[in-house]
Amino acid sequence: MSINTLDKTDRQILNLLQTNGRLSNQDLADKIALSPSPCLRRVKRLEEEGYIKGYTARVDADKIGRGLIAFVSIRLNKHSGSSHAPMQDFNRDVQLWPEVVECHSMSGDMDYLLRVQVQDLAAFSAFAMNVLMQHPSVVDMRSSFALGKIKESGALQV
Repeated sequence: MSINTLDKTDRQILNLLQTNGRLSNQDLADKIALSPSPCLRRVKRLEEEGYIKGYTARVDADKIGRGLIAFVSIRLNKHSGSSHAPMQDFNRDVQLWPEVVECHSMSGDMDYLLRVQVQDLAAFSAFAMNVLMQHPSVVDMRSSFALGKIKESGALQV
């Protein structure tokens, strides 16, 4: 199913659930002027077709001691001597690092962009020096630190 096959009601459901994933089925049905049963069927279909990937709570990073945000660009050695391709090794290993909350493969000079969230600069330094720079595939790393959060929204307008 493509975005073009979503009707107005499906789009409303997706927009409302992105804003508040804890809406009860009754409240959601009321907001889109649909009875609860068909509303629930639509939500289930959107989940089954992969439009809704899950439900999560957004946690305050400062309150749990992960307030420092670093954006880290990584360049890999494309000619590593290992039996695996460097990108496969890095893709596997990055899954194990809780400090990395996002990892994107990139075009341009660098291969990856990571969003790293840690307690403070000392924690970032330890992670960068002991994990990232020690990875056999990594040949270059550049870091930038977030000075403030201007906008944070995971919602995608549908």
